[in-house]
Amino acid sequence: MAAGGVWVFRKDGVMELDASTTAKSKALVYVPANEPMRSPPALERRLGSLGSERYYENIAVVQLHRRDGGLDLITLPRDFARLRSTHMYDVVVKNRGHFRVVDHVY
Repeated sequence: MAAGGVWVFRKDGVMELDASTTAKSKALVYVPANEPMRSPPALERRLGSLGSERYYENIAVVQLHRRDGGLDLITLPRDFARLRSTHMYDVVVKNRGHFRVVDHVY
């Protein structure tokens, strides 16, 4: 079964999924409010309400951990344009029922 998106032929004749179109089509949504996360402060605010706080911070990343001493550590890029589906699914797995990854936000 082929994945959705735009398929292109490279010069060597191999067909591949165009990563630029698939990377932009994912969005992280806070389920209770049906709110797409569009900025680091919005995401951090929602994670904070679920018990997470900043653990480590540098120029490139922000790390959040559970206040209750849980082992879940979420690492996010400071630049929200660098947020990838792997980061999104990390948030979803560690906050089940509160977030989901969707293809498009209208």
